[in-house]
Amino acid sequence: MAGRFSFLRSALKGTNPTAPFSRSHSTAAPQSAIARAASSNRTAVALSAVSVGTFAWYSALYGNPLLPEAKAESAADHGLHPPAYPWSHKGPFETFDHAAPTLIWNGFNSIRRGYQVYREVCSTCHSLDRIAWRNLVGVSHNVNEVKTMAEEIEYEDGPDAEGQMFQRPGKLSDYMPAPYANEEAARAGNAGALPPDLSLISKARHGGADYVYSLLTGYVDPPPGVEIREGLNYNPYFPGGAIGMARVLYDGLVEYDDGTPATTSQMAKDVVTFLSWASEPELDERKKMGLQATIILTSLLAMSIWVKKFKWGPLKARKLVYNPPATKH
Repeated sequence: MAGRFSFLRSALKGTNPTAPFSRSHSTAAPQSAIARAASSNRTAVALSAVSVGTFAWYSALYGNPLLPEAKAESAADHGLHPPAYPWSHKGPFETFDHAAPTLIWNGFNSIRRGYQVYREVCSTCHSLDRIAWRNLVGVSHNVNEVKTMAEEIEYEDGPDAEGQMFQRPGKLSDYMPAPYANEEAARAGNAGALPPDLSLISKARHGGADYVYSLLTGYVDPPPGVEIREGLNYNPYFPGGAIGMARVLYDGLVEYDDGTPATTSQMAKDVVTFLSWASEPELDERKKMGLQATIILTSLLAMSIWVKKFKWGPLKARKLVYNPPATKH
């Protein structure tokens, strides 16, 4: 029996059981290397295509950033860059200048005064299509005041039971009335120029509130050598310098209910504040929610860091000691 097992042991020693596996490994190694190379090449081609496409898209929209762009225009064609003014709503923690009015007290604020300037001066040419009467409640006027102002306007409604359109007093859900029935009537009343809607004017113009304020207060005589054709006015902040709208704000043009002196700069500041609010009525609420989200996320981050250190600190700081077994001779 012992001789039989010794024969098997000698036979196993003479053979190489790993030889087939080593041959398959030697043939598989070049194949895996080729597959990895092909995969890396495909990845490089895909990344290159994405990079070229992104660069082409950016160049089509904004021009080639690597090459100087020749333009047949001067800096005056873009308008004078407006200075930066310290608006009350500009910072991340600031809000619009409004005190919420109640049924007893009318909160006099910049938005209320700005609406008065818009109503008495700007509304003769410019619309405010995206603002409803209800948006003024609790911001610049109380609900009774807004209802009274809305009822002063007649709105077309219908049809009635007989299929006829009729006129009715305005409601809180109605939007601000437009000065013209359509675009053609607006152009006909302004020498071919179309007065823009002011609902989003602070967001639609480069410079925002600074640009609108500078435009309202920036009317000057044209410098020597600059010719302005008849019917236009010179304003260096307007692109091209020639603007169809004449100067509309003059000292004492309106009489504020709270006794604030109605200077040109004060009226411009108030109406720009009102238009900034009209462009983004949710600004104060958005800043409040952003601050709350920042506080909550910061607290959660601090808690997660503490929990991570509390749970993983002992595991990472532990010391592993290996005691090999004693060698027996």
